[in-house]
Amino acid sequence: MLIVNSKNIFIVGKDFIMKNIKRILAVIGVILLIGMYVCTLIFALIGSPASDDLLKASIAATILIPVLLYGFILITRLLKNKNNQNDD
Repeated sequence: MLIVNSKNIFIVGKDFIMKNIKRILAVIGVILLIGMYVCTLIFALIGSPASDDLLKASIAATILIPVLLYGFILITRLLKNKNNQNDD
């Protein structure tokens, strides 16, 4: 990809684009985690009859979602390394 500025010409490679996508996804993930923590706190403090079930679901999501995402990242790394070894 070629980006033309008034003073410079930048050639943006695939690595640059992937790094930016990873950064954006990481920021989105942090925002979602903070949102889950806030929801957990709110569900713990409200006094409605459904708050116990909501709190349990929120705590489960706070634990399970990051663990699942970490597992997906590990699997994709392993598959990527396996594909790179097959190409050599």
